[in-house]
Amino acid sequence: MFPNRREMLHRAGMGVGVLGLADVMSRGGLLAAGAGAKAGPHFTAKAKRVIFLFMNGGPSHVDTFDPKPALKKFEGDKPTAAEGQKVKAGFVPSPFAFAPRGQSGVVMSELFPAMAKCADDLCVIRSMHTDVPNHEPGLIL
Repeated sequence: MFPNRREMLHRAGMGVGVLGLADVMSRGGLLAAGAGAKAGPHFTAKAKRVIFLFMNGGPSHVDTFDPKPALKKFEGDKPTAAEGQKVKAGFVPSPFAFAPRGQSGVVMSELFPAMAKCADDLCVIRSMHTDVPNHEPGLIL
């Protein structure tokens, strides 16, 4: 059984790299269609290029594209620590306002007024998650 799209991206680590690899291999004739597989995609591709931003150490998701309004309610409270861990900092809400942008309604903060004008051309992925609350181990996962 083949994995679904989400599982495939999850298994492929950073995900986007394997998509490029598959395209290069396909163009080189290195990928053969399996039994019953379609010859091409089920829709005509529109994207010509992908700009993938992996911003380790960049601005927080909470301040850019991932509003967390509940943080205001819990501001200053400290999260529950796992056994053997110490929690140094508490919850901090974003100081920036968020609003849906474009016809697609992509929610982004006021930090990106120029980007808001092309919101319908963006693909924002909010489905990545980890059970590890610490940033660096969560990043590796």
